[in-house]
Amino acid sequence: MKPHFLRPISLLATLAMLGMASSAAATESTAEAQSHDHHGHSHADEAAEQIHKGYFKDDQIAARELSDWQGDWQSVYPLLKAGSLDPVMAHKAAHGDKSAEEYRSYYETGYGTDVDRITIDGDRVTFHRASGKFEGRYASDGHEILTYEKGNRGVRFIFEKQEGDAAAPRFIQFSDHRIAPEKADHYHLYWGDDRAEVLAELTNWPTYYPAALSADQIVAEMTAH
Repeated sequence: MKPHFLRPISLLATLAMLGMASSAAATESTAEAQSHDHHGHSHADEAAEQIHKGYFKDDQIAARELSDWQGDWQSVYPLLKAGSLDPVMAHKAAHGDKSAEEYRSYYETGYGTDVDRITIDGDRVTFHRASGKFEGRYASDGHEILTYEKGNRGVRFIFEKQEGDAAAPRFIQFSDHRIAPEKADHYHLYWGDDRAEVLAELTNWPTYYPAALSADQIVAEMTAH
């Protein structure tokens, strides 16, 4: 009778072992797939981060439309003056080579502007000041690549006024750490009537975030980088 009982027990054990092996293989396969997915995601993030820092090849640059900057945008300069961005300055001081006060002074110059709001709808750009607003219709005038002292680079996407108010600048130049079509989450804007002169501006870069964001949300965005 003994062999009669050993055979089914052995079969069950074998099936169990096969099941465990199959489960282990499936788990390993899933882990491997997740590893590959994570690996690919890391490469994409790393590439985007390099572009954000200003390291890219010319053939990565592609033309962009004004639609990338559509929306209602607020200047961050009033937030800086009100002290709302103090946590950002403290964060930069903790990771940089200047004090919070030195960073604040640097951004005071960089963010400085009396255009507190910009709205972009189609090809129409409206600048809002406390004293009133002015607007113009703009069309793409290509892009320019700038090389900075550190060796990294930036791309200015340029638009020229086709018609509009006399107060509206002839040229506007966007810089948002992107080099190909993609919706902006914030941007630096340079403007004026002389294309080359505007392109040479490197110390004043009025910066705009979506008008719907609160000061705390903007602080969170800024300290995430």
